[in-house]
Amino acid sequence: MLAILRRFISLFITLEMLFGSAFAGGGVRASMPENAAGAYGSYVNALIGTGGIPWMCGMLSPAACVPFGCVRVGPDTCAIGGANQIKTNTSGYYYEHRHTLGFSMSRLSGTGARDYEMFRVTPVCGKTAGKPAAMAFSHRDEAASPGYYAVYLPGAAALCEMTAASHAAIQRYTFRTKETAGLYVDAASAVGGSSVMDARIEVDPDGNSLTAYALLDGTFAGRYGGLPVWCYAEWNGELSGVTAHTEGGDTQQYSASGKEAGVLLRLAGKRDQTVTLRMGISFISSENAKANLLAETGGADFDALRRQAADKWEERLSAIRIDADDRTKEIFYTALYHAMVMPTDFTEADGQYLGFDKQPHRAEGFTYRTDMSLWDTCRCVHSLYTLIAPDVQNDCLQSLLAMAQQGGTLPRWPMGAGYSGSMFGNPANIVFTESYLKGLDFDAEAAYEWMKKSSDGTYHGRVERDDAARYEQYGYVPDDLARRYSVSETLEYAWEDAATAALAEALGHTEEAALYASRAGNYKNLWDPQTKYFRPKNSDGSWGPVYPWHSSFYDDIFGTSLSKAFCEGSARHWRWFAPQDPEGLIGLFGGNETFVKELNDFMEDAACVSPAVDPGTGYWIGNQHDIQTPYLFNDAGRPDLTQKWVRWTLQNRFSDAVDGLDGNDDGGTISSWYVFSALGFYPIAGTDRYWIGSPCVDGATVALPEGKTLTVTVRNQSEKNVYVASVTFNGEPLVAPYLTHAQLSQGGELAFTMVDKAK
Repeated sequence: MLAILRRFISLFITLEMLFGSAFAGGGVRASMPENAAGAYGSYVNALIGTGGIPWMCGMLSPAACVPFGCVRVGPDTCAIGGANQIKTNTSGYYYEHRHTLGFSMSRLSGTGARDYEMFRVTPVCGKTAGKPAAMAFSHRDEAASPGYYAVYLPGAAALCEMTAASHAAIQRYTFRTKETAGLYVDAASAVGGSSVMDARIEVDPDGNSLTAYALLDGTFAGRYGGLPVWCYAEWNGELSGVTAHTEGGDTQQYSASGKEAGVLLRLAGKRDQTVTLRMGISFISSENAKANLLAETGGADFDALRRQAADKWEERLSAIRIDADDRTKEIFYTALYHAMVMPTDFTEADGQYLGFDKQPHRAEGFTYRTDMSLWDTCRCVHSLYTLIAPDVQNDCLQSLLAMAQQGGTLPRWPMGAGYSGSMFGNPANIVFTESYLKGLDFDAEAAYEWMKKSSDGTYHGRVERDDAARYEQYGYVPDDLARRYSVSETLEYAWEDAATAALAEALGHTEEAALYASRAGNYKNLWDPQTKYFRPKNSDGSWGPVYPWHSSFYDDIFGTSLSKAFCEGSARHWRWFAPQDPEGLIGLFGGNETFVKELNDFMEDAACVSPAVDPGTGYWIGNQHDIQTPYLFNDAGRPDLTQKWVRWTLQNRFSDAVDGLDGNDDGGTISSWYVFSALGFYPIAGTDRYWIGSPCVDGATVALPEGKTLTVTVRNQSEKNVYVASVTFNGEPLVAPYLTHAQLSQGGELAFTMVDKAK
């Protein structure tokens, strides 16, 4: 079955590339603008992670955006005829596609969910009626850099360029035709076969502006009743006419409404011309959309806004300055770039944002942010922000508290203005605890109270801890009573309980700290000493079956349920998941020797190619339950194996190709793993500690808060010299393979000496 599936995918992609290339311009080439990125932005390859095996794709997009902005304006690609098979472009873009529907205003980054993609604009030329069809394009005539995207569409004879501010974008279309040209603005645009709940659009009688509205019904937005969004747009030049499009057909009107609402703006004149479209969005009103456009772009023209966007990226990317070869710099700065695309700035020009109660609120003293893939990002993304972007991390903490106050509980995957309910558990607990232990200033007592409520399941809705009462009653989630993922839920809940215990202890709530600390050991209740695996257990104490070499992905393919107790993986993948208690986990194996042998076997069973059609049941960096595993050798007294496998992962699971990630990036999670690991240390989520690994850079300078600097010095680093002969911090040898945040945050020098053989 898997062999047949591989052949099908290969055939599909091959046909798309062959037919797409055949129609992509007939040999017509465009003169593309030069890369205007700065010294660090010039290393960003925005196409990394946009292609490859569909379900192993990074699900990233080259859309133009600013760091942590709201607008991510870029192409919505598709297969021949506008099709979106096999979940290929949840970000709106898939490199293997050779057709595009146009350019929409935003999207999620690196996730498996389709959302936003509103107010798509499509250039047209000649006698065009109705909604435009998909147009072929060639990657030869495509350019992308931080804050900028461009492509030439031969079907419209147009060079299409776009750049962005936080809630606004400027699109520039240079038509190279003597035919009548125009722009189709789709108020009802969506991606991947989804739709909007409602839409309307109206062109002002002056012929130079329009307003639009859509109630988005995406993967996540549809779960909380839809996300309202408004648009205000204006353009230079005159129109020769307007055609409105609805489900009922085309009319010569200035407005349209319904699930097919759009307008075709026909440009006056029949000679080569350039039209600049300026668009602002708001989640509160059309007036706010216009105000956002004015406040964020002012009188800036396209080139000026492009420079501003590039400068904003340069400021963020220069927080870490590495010394490395060009290929390593390309992978590193692209990863750092992808780590800062989300979370989304939801705070508009007047300081308002749309809250989880669907009412406008004002952000006082912080920027309200949403679109946090917490189940993923709690593992290392927020750790990266805490280190190099504490302003953003503080915004995230304040925003999570606001979401809880307005919505009733902490979210686990907040998207837009509501709870997506995606995944399971209470990952916000990890984020709050780690942030407090690392010294960030927020209302930790309020956070702790919300953490307790969400952990105990006292909020009854979409996002409470699944099976919370049963977990508390049995000390594990019984498989026969569980809705899903009984083992994975138990392991995650125990991890999150450890974080809650740590914050309780830090705040002086000693009795509650002891309660949660005892629950942090619940992972042991599902350990079977005979098989040495975590196994599903029923409410009567009997064991359910366990199939270590059978993944939940195989269940999806074959329609079985052999691994239903495990989320997005197998018993073998989840065998290593007790990050709150590695010593206890090692003890379950019988000690260091057995643990190291079994873990090393797991690492060696990693798929032989990356990304693989079938990731197998060995080590897989591309999914969250495995990302900490190379570092666990440190806890078993074998830092040399941590160094070996971290470096192996850096070298073999990341590249400068379009399939250069080993799975969905999930809001920058896999990219953040690379950034940390390349520097030689990696955060232990929910704590204030970092593991030591094996740096692949020759050196780095990390800008820390309060003007402090961390210098990473790496002597004798090479592809062969992957082992750490010695490591010091500020001249003092590190006795154990760990650092604390208190050490790193004071700045100084972290110095590695590398050799080609383990000590």
